[in-house]
Amino acid sequence: MPAYKIAVFVSGGGTNFQSILDHIHEGKLQSQVVLCHSNKEDAYGLKRAEKAGIPTLVTRDDHVLLEALKEKEVDLIVLAGYLRILSKEFLEAISYPIINIHPSLLPKHGGMGMYGIHVHEDVLKDGDKISGATVHFVNSKVDGGEILLQESTAIEDCKSPQEIQEKVLKIEHQLLPKAIGKLESKEGLV
Repeated sequence: MPAYKIAVFVSGGGTNFQSILDHIHEGKLQSQVVLCHSNKEDAYGLKRAEKAGIPTLVTRDDHVLLEALKEKEVDLIVLAGYLRILSKEFLEAISYPIINIHPSLLPKHGGMGMYGIHVHEDVLKDGDKISGATVHFVNSKVDGGEILLQESTAIEDCKSPQEIQEKVLKIEHQLLPKAIGKLESKEGLV
């Protein structure tokens, strides 16, 4: 099984990032996280990285970021609650996979403005009976890349966006490491 040198991009609490770290620590993944990047100085995900001894980088400059990725020999980027749209230039400069976790069953409830609690508000407003999470490859269309994995859950008992979010987050914490495992086994690459 090939192992990746992963850069995880976070903008907030980093619970999906922690799930990746836990799976690596438990020996369920062969890859290692070599960099944690954030576009926000106060992202708690950075503290998780520091606690795990993983180098961090806070920048909004693509050139600085690309240089750091090259220096760390990154060959997989994982967007784990990263709330910045990657630029066309950045995407064109990367020749290896970039994957993202999204808190809905794409293509439903994806695209610009569909992140965090906004997704779950939209799901509730539409009266969906099931929701879930999607791991997809990143391309130039927001939430438009090829789907790698999806998992659903019944949400008819949920009365608020927060209840949906809580249910979906549990799925995310298992699905994202599972997707990395799929890439390690080369099943996810076409």
